[in-house]
Amino acid sequence: MALVLRVPPARLVARMADPAVLEALRLSLVTSLGATLAAVVLGLPLAWLLATRRFPGRRLLEVIVDLPMVLPPTVAGLALLLALGRMGLAGRALSAFGVSLPFTTAAVVVAQVFMAAPFFISPVRAGLASVERRYLDAAATLRSDGTHTFLHVLLPLSFPSLVAGVAMCCARALGEFGATITFAGNLPGVTQTMPLAVYVAFQTDLEASVTLAVLLLVFSAALLLALRLAPLGPSWARPDARRNA
Repeated sequence: MALVLRVPPARLVARMADPAVLEALRLSLVTSLGATLAAVVLGLPLAWLLATRRFPGRRLLEVIVDLPMVLPPTVAGLALLLALGRMGLAGRALSAFGVSLPFTTAAVVVAQVFMAAPFFISPVRAGLASVERRYLDAAATLRSDGTHTFLHVLLPLSFPSLVAGVAMCCARALGEFGATITFAGNLPGVTQTMPLAVYVAFQTDLEASVTLAVLLLVFSAALLLALRLAPLGPSWARPDARRNA
């Protein structure tokens, strides 16, 4: 806060139009939204599997899913580099097809997905697991197939958890630093997201670092505010409606 007060507000607003600031903002928004979309597509089936099925190795899978939440980000970035780098096991296979991930914009998205996906999977898994069995049994008696039950019963009833997971995943991806700089590098216009730009600018340009930090703070706060103000889903799926049913 003291750093922000040292920069005149007018000067702070003017620096927001700086091309380097706007480029870091654009890259952060594009990659974090892409990472969130990928986390939803990949994480929703996994959350459903963990919430509704019992199978050997389920506990181990849960540990693997939650591991990035406690793993130091630089260690996660190094693991990605060893696995997906040119000399990594998966990296060699990708190189055979002419694909090289490290130090590209795609590497930023991969790092963000790896670090942020657990923040989506965990609340959604809990939301799906909390759906009362009687609703699923009622759907079964009406001869609803698995896909119809999932889309029209499970998802609406767990909608608040889904919204929370998406918001937290996007916020985590937006603020990702350690895994990104280790796996994707810090290339302006290519891999330099807002957290990386704040780190670099803080060493040479205080006003730029404060501007980026304020923008990052505003967007993170907006995500959390949207989470608080988001609707709880269809009226019939809300907890108060279910209690009155």
